[in-house]
Amino acid sequence: MTPTPEQRSERRLRTSALPRPLLDLFRHAADRAESLFGALGIFLIAGFAVALAGTLAFAELAEHVRAGSTNGFDDAVLTWLGRQHTPLLDTIMLEFTAIGTGSVVLMIAGISGMFLYLTRHKYSALLLLISTAGGIALNAVMKLGFHRPRPHIFAWGTNAVSSSFPSGHAMNAAIVFGTVAYLAARLQKHLRWRIATLLAALVLIAGTCLSRMYLGVHYPTDVAGGVVIGLAWAGLCMAALESLQILAMRRAPEILESEEPPPENSD
Repeated sequence: MTPTPEQRSERRLRTSALPRPLLDLFRHAADRAESLFGALGIFLIAGFAVALAGTLAFAELAEHVRAGSTNGFDDAVLTWLGRQHTPLLDTIMLEFTAIGTGSVVLMIAGISGMFLYLTRHKYSALLLLISTAGGIALNAVMKLGFHRPRPHIFAWGTNAVSSSFPSGHAMNAAIVFGTVAYLAARLQKHLRWRIATLLAALVLIAGTCLSRMYLGVHYPTDVAGGVVIGLAWAGLCMAALESLQILAMRRAPEILESEEPPPENSD
């Protein structure tokens, strides 16, 4: 039996990445909105709230970095990491740091976006490409603004260019791996695979961040800043996708039927 538009909308709400009470609140407000643009603005509040929280946290961290109050902590962590080097760890960390470069994350986003587009998940593909390209551009602008010198606690284990804060590798990893995991988890039928997908993304993000400190090219506060602002940007993009799909379902549910995630499974 073909589900009705209302049933499809309800199923999308149950499998959304946003908390159910928050979705219920936004849906109720959207139902009362007089125009599509009014409803869109209501749904985007969630994204702006996430982005604002991340931006404020980043701004607080950046203020401490500018004031130099984090220097003692940064130097102590890198000094300790410099004493932990082994040939095996060097190889592992070089592999982790390679996957966070701009060219690699663009390739990952491009391949994933093509797969999503070909499987009729056009909005998801668009989200991934916008979040990736926008994140790289945002990081370049922020590096120019802060222009923090790179650390020189010990000899670098890799090449590095541009300024230090925030870490581009950490920001790229948070945005791309976080967004890909989010999109993949939405398509998973079983809860255990959704959790496994998100955990895999966390390992990649953590490994990339650790590698930048281990190789001596970033301070801990550099990678923390990159992760915070990266997740803030990714969260805004994810909320925009949820908003766009729910509102489009309201206008023309048949258009997004192919984008419908699998039914929720208690497994």
